[in-house]
Amino acid sequence: MIVFPAIDLKQGQVVRLAEGDMARATVYGDDPAAQAMLFAEAGSQYLHVVDLDGSFAGSAQNREAVEGILSAFPGHVQLGGGIRTPEAVAGWFDLGVSRVVMGTAALKDPQFVKDMAREYPGGIVVAVDARDGMVATEGWAEVSDVSIVDMARRFEDAGVASLLFTDIGRDGLLKGCNIEATVDLARRTDLPVIASGGVKGLDDIRMLTVHAKGGIEGVITGRALYDGRLDLAAAIAMAERE
Repeated sequence: MIVFPAIDLKQGQVVRLAEGDMARATVYGDDPAAQAMLFAEAGSQYLHVVDLDGSFAGSAQNREAVEGILSAFPGHVQLGGGIRTPEAVAGWFDLGVSRVVMGTAALKDPQFVKDMAREYPGGIVVAVDARDGMVATEGWAEVSDVSIVDMARRFEDAGVASLLFTDIGRDGLLKGCNIEATVDLARRTDLPVIASGGVKGLDDIRMLTVHAKGGIEGVITGRALYDGRLDLAAAIAMAERE
């Protein structure tokens, strides 16, 4: 199972939000590239980066910061946030992003996402962000009438790499990952699932690794790392041991 340390970008700074609320941002640093290097030094070969401003604007707003991360980090970078056009997708892959994460576009223009998945095999991740079991979009500002399972099943035969499932109600709050909902989603779809939202410590990593063979591809963790509640090297070792 892959552990993805997260770097969320707001106005060029490394931040974490509480429940996706831009007004509840905690700043953890102003050098995203340096943060990426720290994660690499802890043994990470993967990174999850989100352009938070881009999620709301619908286009890249932290390009310079992302470019710095790509230059500094020697592993695979997975990027999301406002990537909603073929040109944007192509541009990021050209710069060295390994996978592009699409959420709002997946709900509002699923054919576009399927086209991108065919054009970039293994390169597109569909974000299924949920509030009370329903898909949220536009940087989590809007909640749709589509269930997470229905959303996931739309892309089963599309060639996407995986589903990124976030329980918004837990994100950034250190309440613990919603293991039950994540595992349930993995069981009800043929696609690998990446868990996200609320990871508070090593126990969450351990519980998810138990289900790794059941379709859990990885886990994204942010605030627990920044607050010192989770040691990245220990998390990676546990995920690999299982």
